[in-house]
Amino acid sequence: MFITGFAAVALNPDSKAPKNAKILSKPFHLRELVDEVGKILEDAA
Repeated sequence: MFITGFAAVALNPDSKAPKNAKILSKPFHLRELVDEVGKILEDAA
């Protein structure tokens, strides 16, 4: 997961970010972060 104020850079096709990475663009609500972390933890289990 990436948290950035520069989502356009992270979403650039030339980016080295994994294609399946979740990107949260600032500003975001704390609930969004909690939900995304929960999803990642569920997938890892």
